Amino acid sequence: MPSATTPVAASRLAALREAMQRHGIDAWWLPSSDPHHSEYLPEHWAGRAWLTGFDGSVGTLVVTQDDAGLWVDSRYFVQAEAQLAGSGIRMMKLAQGQASAPIEWLAEKLPQGAILGYDAQVVSLAHARQMEEILGDAGILQRGNLDLLDDIWSGRPELPSAPIRAHAAQYLDESRAQRLAGVREAMIEHGADWHPVSTLDDIAWLLQLRGADVGFNPVFLAHLLVSRDSATLFVAPGKLDSELSASLANDGIQISGYSDWSSALAALPPSQTTLIDPARLSLGTRQALPRDMKVVEAFQPSTLAKGVKTDLELGWVRKTMELDGAALCRFFAWLDKALATGERVTELTIDERLREQRQRAETFVCESFSTIAAFNANGALPHYHATEEAHSVIEGDGLLLIDSGGQYHGGTTDITRMVPVGQVSAAQREDCSLVLKGMIALSRARFPLGIAAPRLDAIARAPLWATGRDYGHGTGHGVGYFLNVHEGPQVISSGAPAAEHTAMQPGMITSNEPGVYRPGQWGVRIENLVANRPAPDSEFGDFLEFETLTLCPIDTRCLNLELLDSDEIQWLNAYHAEVRERLAPHLEGEALAWLNERTKAVS
Repeated sequence: MPSATTPVAASRLAALREAMQRHGIDAWWLPSSDPHHSEYLPEHWAGRAWLTGFDGSVGTLVVTQDDAGLWVDSRYFVQAEAQLAGSGIRMMKLAQGQASAPIEWLAEKLPQGAILGYDAQVVSLAHARQMEEILGDAGILQRGNLDLLDDIWSGRPELPSAPIRAHAAQYLDESRAQRLAGVREAMIEHGADWHPVSTLDDIAWLLQLRGADVGFNPVFLAHLLVSRDSATLFVAPGKLDSELSASLANDGIQISGYSDWSSALAALPPSQTTLIDPARLSLGTRQALPRDMKVVEAFQPSTLAKGVKTDLELGWVRKTMELDGAALCRFFAWLDKALATGERVTELTIDERLREQRQRAETFVCESFSTIAAFNANGALPHYHATEEAHSVIEGDGLLLIDSGGQYHGGTTDITRMVPVGQVSAAQREDCSLVLKGMIALSRARFPLGIAAPRLDAIARAPLWATGRDYGHGTGHGVGYFLNVHEGPQVISSGAPAAEHTAMQPGMITSNEPGVYRPGQWGVRIENLVANRPAPDSEFGDFLEFETLTLCPIDTRCLNLELLDSDEIQWLNAYHAEVRERLAPHLEGEALAWLNERTKAVS
């Protein structure tokens, strides 16, 4: 979705304030969210981007009659400041562990008796409670029954209507019935008769369905209501063909309209019990349940089950990594040649060429996120995205950061590599080497089974901390199986709580992506995906280690090898030997020659 220009953003902000005044609202809260708490939003719910012109994936907008702030984390400081300039909206820095900062800002700014408005359908129950706890003490009231975007957004996009497809049986070794049975076991443990699910990747995983309603993620707009002996899928009419509807019916899954969700919840027997996850269900959904109904709160059972991949799924992921790695080798072989011969290459060209190479695989569906091709200073923006209006030509000297990924029927990929352009400075080589040391340290780690994933974050940071360097984002996120590229429950980040549900279990796939960012100069990030697997037996209990899944050379021309110790050199050579062995059968000609050259052993 293109950003609004600054004058447009200012006029839209003025229109919002007029609507607030009409409805008696003193402040308006607009998160980057939808009723399903998605990371990537259908355009219908991309109101924050439409209103502000800031098109990053995460940000919370808070507007009063005389002030407005957009809270973003360190990934977006530079981008948000540039895109908000002149709009009347201030960029507010959100540090790790300070998610409540915009709420506290409101508590200080608003007088007692003031009214904060928001759309309860896009605010999670957990977040609404946090707002109530802080704002209630300040005497500030909340009103969640309005969507002011409807008042001011002329031509607001309709909800997407892409068809829903079944995930092919060859990629699965569990049935829908088995997956639903796991949820029902958890319901029984909690004494629950009903369990509403709104998160789209959980619904797609449970029902073994895929869609195309949300950019980069093969999911579809839906809600799911599970009982102890049946389930109802709430989707818009026309998204399911007759064959798929019959298949779902055979598994005891009824179909209802997407708009019937709230009324169906309201009609549940008040004498029965519902299991909900406050972090994954909207306040609006909670309010739709009968007032007197007993509600049990617990972590959503399907989220943990989805995060643990089966042996068959991991097997398909390994095959997918070979396809993706081969595509990357063909791309990098072209890129090296193009840069050497003076061919004009831009950040946009890189996006196009990567897509061309991935599309050669029959199982490729789409990218797993918007490709980040960032040269020199652009690389200091962790979530930079080149546009037709603003992009760089790859020429001169420096570092090119390429972060990309694909959605394949057999898995989801996400990889970042650094490319030398012209002469790479000693300072750039040092940053690349220290980032690689951090990535290798985490790759080689062993850790107790069940350890909270956030506790592993320091392993990757230690080589950087030792030299006074650090980075503002997490080190690793969970990755889906032909699903969302960012998924829970595990996250390797010092800013995340070490909660029980983040426990590391065999079969989980996580990114490993430390970095260093120097605003106005360059950025470095090196990323592989890794899978948890059992480590050798220990008398001190069960341990896990990582299997590196990603297959693509790490360009040693960006490194100062003297900064790597013998164990790190050994890891790098062993990794490159495996990359060469597994990718060579998929390549020929210039791409194969490039692979052989880039995987030569170093010392």
